[in-house]
Amino acid sequence: MSQPEELRPVSLRPRKARVVCGIAAVAVLVVFTWVGLALSGPVNTGPAVFGTGDRVAMIALGVLAALGVLLLARPRVEADARGIRVRNLLGSHNLPWSVVRAVRFNRNSPWASLELADDDLIAVMAVQATDKDYAVEGVRALRALHAAATAKPDAGDPTR
Repeated sequence: MSQPEELRPVSLRPRKARVVCGIAAVAVLVVFTWVGLALSGPVNTGPAVFGTGDRVAMIALGVLAALGVLLLARPRVEADARGIRVRNLLGSHNLPWSVVRAVRFNRNSPWASLELADDDLIAVMAVQATDKDYAVEGVRALRALHAAATAKPDAGDPTR
């Protein structure tokens, strides 16, 4: 028997940001590699002389810069009936639904956020406004999981 749609686990990552970051990382690596290879020789440009070590260092810097750009594609959110796990650029949070007051996605906000019971806000950078319908569907799924997890059983119902 399958679970209702609102109770299925949710896993979201930004779509457009991942594509842009991938293209940008490749472009950065190509530019740094081209510059590194263009420093052929030993090139004497006055007081500076570029050797093999300089070329290798330039390419290595390109690899590091490309990895830095790919870091922007790191955000992810995973949620199920027990709680929500949010991974942003540099930090992550693992929260039970009981501490989440609301899943917010305000107009003009770049991404969704979680409003916590202690009035803190946690950014959910995996759900970005640039992803439009994908982001809206993701927020709806997160809200459904939150509502199901925090629903109070009816006190008048003897079966609960």
